Amino acid sequence: MRPVELPQLPGLNQLRVVLGVCGGIAAYKSAELVRLLVKQGCEVQVVMTESATQFVAPLTFQALSGKSVHVSQWPVENSDTGSIERGMPHIDISRNADFLLIAPCTANSMAKYAHGFADNLLDNLVLARNCPMAIAPAMNVEMWNNPATQRNISQLKTDGINVFGPAAGEQACGEVGSGRMLEPFEIVLELARAVNHKPLAGKKVLVTAGPTFEAIDPVRGITNRSSGKMGYALAQAAWLMGAEVSLVSGPTALPTPYGVPMVSVQSARQMHAAVFGQIEQQDLFIGVAAVADYGIKNPSTQKQKKQLGQAAGLNMEFELNPDILADVGEFASTRKKSLTVVGFAAETENLDDYANRKLDSKKAQFIIGNLAQNALGADQTELTIYSKKLKPERLGSMDKLRAAQTVLTFISKHS
Repeated sequence: MRPVELPQLPGLNQLRVVLGVCGGIAAYKSAELVRLLVKQGCEVQVVMTESATQFVAPLTFQALSGKSVHVSQWPVENSDTGSIERGMPHIDISRNADFLLIAPCTANSMAKYAHGFADNLLDNLVLARNCPMAIAPAMNVEMWNNPATQRNISQLKTDGINVFGPAAGEQACGEVGSGRMLEPFEIVLELARAVNHKPLAGKKVLVTAGPTFEAIDPVRGITNRSSGKMGYALAQAAWLMGAEVSLVSGPTALPTPYGVPMVSVQSARQMHAAVFGQIEQQDLFIGVAAVADYGIKNPSTQKQKKQLGQAAGLNMEFELNPDILADVGEFASTRKKSLTVVGFAAETENLDDYANRKLDSKKAQFIIGNLAQNALGADQTELTIYSKKLKPERLGSMDKLRAAQTVLTFISKHS
């Protein structure tokens, strides 16, 4: 399987992470987790339980992290210097950490953390830490569903410990259900959310993304070159910033943003219906989708055949599609004034003029503008934020996730 590569996530560069690895089969995933954390710029110190070394050798983590791996709570020879380590490793390691992450975390370790037991180095770190902590549970479905485990999870949450996962699916034992450790890239995203500033905490955000597809017949249609990347980046960034996010997307080739429920649609009318099925509960609407202005009024129920010698073989009648952004703007101005409405203007010329006109015609608080020929399908973008009260805020060229974070920070500050 090809390794997952993540864009640079907020809050992770130079974050000092102590990664605790407990004794479970999911420990093999922790090697990939270390690789991803290091690539994000984290400084990773691995601490293993004795049982974890039965699944993965400490040398693996040492090679990936660039640091000696700690297993014993007793003085040992430092493999880097050859000297005997002195002091109190459970104190020293925890004081040099910004975050303690335990992945995988077994049912046994969870029980110990919930009740304050400490008979190995990692357990002592949990008790002695003065930094935030998270666990990524990994166990059999019956162990996860056991009332004792659920009591322990409840206690850990009460104690302020973040719980990442678990996921549901096929397990190493062959059974199916909840208890799988999250995939390494999902844990990295959860960590980024845990350490990130959350100006959107408690907010509900609805994002539209991608193109729409207007059917001509069962196999043909009219669409556009929108990749959906900017809308998906905004949905992911809003989740990272603490929001409860919903995504309504036209057809794209992109994976669903982690932590974000998505409604998939095809046509502009389907997107309009999906948006207005949720809009009353939202605090922020961001219309990024490239919605077709016109649909086919008379789509054929059968595939249309080419008719040689006839230039106008297709007899198509067009109809105006509903204007989703304008309708949301009207809804916000008349029925829910607390709803912040943000639209996008992808133009090929006269960006300032068209974007400012759109502020008025769509009744939006913000319009995000860009030149379509420079951004459609690309990983980088260059945006300008327009509003009625402020001068245009021109952002430099940056990757779309970073652009999304910048846009959302600006909106949360000025709305």
